[in-house]
Amino acid sequence: MKYINIDLKDYIGTITINRPEALNAMNKDLVAELKQSVEGCIENKEVGVIVITGSGEKAFIAGADIKSMQKMSGRQALEFSREGQEMTMVIENSPKPVIAAINGFALGGGCEIALACDMRIASDNAKLSQPEVALGIIPGWGGTQRLPRLIGKGRAIEMIAGGAMVDAKEALRIGLVNHVVPQSELMVKVQFLAKSILKNGPAAVGAALKCIHQGYDQHLENGLDLELNAFAELFETDEQREGTTAFVEKRKPNFRS
Repeated sequence: MKYINIDLKDYIGTITINRPEALNAMNKDLVAELKQSVEGCIENKEVGVIVITGSGEKAFIAGADIKSMQKMSGRQALEFSREGQEMTMVIENSPKPVIAAINGFALGGGCEIALACDMRIASDNAKLSQPEVALGIIPGWGGTQRLPRLIGKGRAIEMIAGGAMVDAKEALRIGLVNHVVPQSELMVKVQFLAKSILKNGPAAVGAALKCIHQGYDQHLENGLDLELNAFAELFETDEQREGTTAFVEKRKPNFRS
């Protein structure tokens, strides 16, 4: 791929956006490459957790490529937004956990990609914003929908309508990121979280993510039905038998033999 590097190690698939000359800004080709990379990690049996990060120390993803957007027609913008939304939906709907390792600026589309991930870990120099209104446009890859769900409507309006940029400390306070660490420790923290997930049953983790995502915006009763059925279905799997047997036998389960 032209703009992406993929590293597979110890069941962790690390996808690195590698366009440092543009602070890893997303053009149409990069949107397609990121979608393809995530899909590839989802399909790869040797991947249990997916990590998305940016090359260098300045930026996770500094938004969409404004130069390429400058002369778009309404029809072209519609297609670009649709492609970006499809890409973020692949991330959000992944049956394998996706962690955003935010190493610097996560602006516009970069923030939206981070929002689609299951967890966001930020370096202490990270800054996040949805500044699109300053360009006479709005977030087009899910920012107007995911950000209010994550941090609340009022704070989301402040970030989107006001274009407010938040630093790592504030992002942690409002629940926009899960953890903040020194930049030198960012991938160490991400690896620790990934490994804490990998020791658990992959089918169970996937079922839990499905219940959380699909039930989040539904009535409690509908969400409970999702959980009920997923809970029961897992009892028909070898994974459940291995997990409960290992517990009774006082040994570590072997989920990935």
